Amino acid sequence: MYQLLSDQLLKEGDALPNHCSEEGKIIYQLNDIYKLMSPKFERCTGISQSRLELLHKLFDVDEISQTQLQKEVCIDGAAVTRHLKQLEAQGMVSRRKNPADNRFTFVRLTKEGREKIDSFKREKEQFISRVLDGFSEAEMKNLSDSLSRIQDNVNKINY
Repeated sequence: MYQLLSDQLLKEGDALPNHCSEEGKIIYQLNDIYKLMSPKFERCTGISQSRLELLHKLFDVDEISQTQLQKEVCIDGAAVTRHLKQLEAQGMVSRRKNPADNRFTFVRLTKEGREKIDSFKREKEQFISRVLDGFSEAEMKNLSDSLSRIQDNVNKINY
């Protein structure tokens, strides 16, 4: 199951270090997959995963404070501000200050932003399908379960 990803990494990414333990190789592969996928995802969909995640959150609400949005997507506040400024320049979101307290900014999708979400969803689905090409349902379930366990373990680390 994992051989497909490993083979792809060896073709496109850095060779796995020989001195790594099996556990170390897994972490190395996860990091390398992320580095490989991020730019390819953006070229395929025309938008970064982070921006798409922001747009999806905004799609589900009429309006949300920028602070609350940042908490919900777990992205650094400065990065959220940068993403929103660029999305605003593209006409996809609008921002306004809270009239009662200028320290708070509210964000919402524009009509154009709502329309673009459907296109981004289709592109994302095609990308995911290509990434997981050749995996059976059982393999995807096992991989998802394993990644969830890794994610849980990382969340338990207190650094």
